[in-house]
Amino acid sequence: MTAIEAGAPATDAAGRVAALRERLVSAMPADRLLGWIGPVLVTAFGAFLRFNRLSVPNALIFDETYYVKDAWSILHHGVEWNLVSNANTLILAGNTHIFAACSGASCGEYVVQPPVGKLLILVGEWLFGLTSFGWRFASAVFGSAAILLMCRITRRITRSTLLGCVAGLLLSLDGLEFALSRTGILDVFLMFFVLAAFGCMVIDRDVSRARLAGAVVRRRRDEAGPQLGIRRWRVAAGVLIGLACAVKWDAIWYIIVFAALAIAWDIGARRAAGLRDFARGALSRDARWLPLTLGVIPLVTYVLSWLGWLITGTGYDRTYAQAHGVNIPVIGPLYSLFEYHRQMLQFSLTLAKTHPYMSQPWDWIVISRPVAFYYSCYTGPTGAHACPSGYAGQEWSQEVLAIGNPAIWWAAIPAVLFCLGWWLTRRDWRAGAALLGVAAGWLPWFPLVSRTKFYYYALEFEPFLILCIVLCLGLIIGPATASAVRRSVGAAVAGAYVLAVLVLFAYFYPILAGKIIPYSSWLSHMWYHGWI
Repeated sequence: MTAIEAGAPATDAAGRVAALRERLVSAMPADRLLGWIGPVLVTAFGAFLRFNRLSVPNALIFDETYYVKDAWSILHHGVEWNLVSNANTLILAGNTHIFAACSGASCGEYVVQPPVGKLLILVGEWLFGLTSFGWRFASAVFGSAAILLMCRITRRITRSTLLGCVAGLLLSLDGLEFALSRTGILDVFLMFFVLAAFGCMVIDRDVSRARLAGAVVRRRRDEAGPQLGIRRWRVAAGVLIGLACAVKWDAIWYIIVFAALAIAWDIGARRAAGLRDFARGALSRDARWLPLTLGVIPLVTYVLSWLGWLITGTGYDRTYAQAHGVNIPVIGPLYSLFEYHRQMLQFSLTLAKTHPYMSQPWDWIVISRPVAFYYSCYTGPTGAHACPSGYAGQEWSQEVLAIGNPAIWWAAIPAVLFCLGWWLTRRDWRAGAALLGVAAGWLPWFPLVSRTKFYYYALEFEPFLILCIVLCLGLIIGPATASAVRRSVGAAVAGAYVLAVLVLFAYFYPILAGKIIPYSSWLSHMWYHGWI
């Protein structure tokens, strides 16, 4: 046997692996360097917008009054402590002694949100002090980083650097993401971790398909296919979705959606690989690890986020187990934590206080009731003097309005409907993933009609709305094989849309970033009464 003959089977196997991998995993764009330069430039643009004038307004706006104090309390005491009644005044005066005198268990404050978002806020407070820049620093960092994630994830999904950059640009120019990236509250962290977990799931889809191609060729006899074991990108997704749940519980629905996507993608991969028993292989050899990667790992991550509460003896309800005769190490603190969570769940489901900016989930997509995070009236453009009661002169207004870019949110309505039809008729996995991402963040709010809700909760699923829009833009531009005229017309339409988004962002910028403008100008931005 010659050396060539001896090497022939290996060469043939390598060829079959390459052919199968090409069928299972479409090639990434060849512009690898540009694939990083473009997203980084888009992210830098978005970061500049978010950090510029970040400390304005120099006041606690909307729910900052809760999370800023909680973060500062955790920084100094390990848990949230009770505050003195005039804490707002003390914070703005730079006085850090804002906590009521207490001892033992009486210190703990009853809070209904997990700690991770507040832990991130406290990093900025530790670096820059108890200042408006300090307590908004982490939000700006994560809001900017989400733009980079949006670029890279969309690039991987669409196999287009251009569409990836467009997706990131849309996110950077949306007023809701912009406002929340400049406010010290939790929702931008929730959105970031959900998006990051989704990105890990998408990477796992590519990586596992490439591994499957090689394993199938080497072990062709088994029609159920090979075992791929515990997959690191799904482990990463589990950690990230656990962190998302440790910011706000809303993320729990994404665990269910990601598990459904994992099963569907595994079945599709094994079927595309030509395995006859693809369903059994996906369920018995891939899905068997999902209880670990998307069950145990998120749960452990979530519990570990409460470590400060578990270790510190002054947290709210921390001594519940001891008071009820449970003094077993580890078990006692976890039992107290369970009781605390039972109370938190009851509060979350029954919260029904009337608020002037509350809205229903069907209002969110049409932006019928945005949220005014901050509003102040002045007698002049410098903001030196607030309007006195009954002032009838020329007024100047300063507002931070959490409102989405209409060119994005209103365009998302037909985009979502089109993606639904596209998925039903073409079974395009990208459209299905985007739709499930929207559904996981949006639909669970519909049954809770009496519960107090706000428009900015929609930030959680906004990246998936943008993904729907970008998928439609990709179809408008057309495939690379289309004629030059077809591509030129499509690119012109897509470019005009992106330009409209940019123009509207510039138009709304004064009321997104808290600029002081004439009252008449402010009123001209209120397109209908629900925005006031």
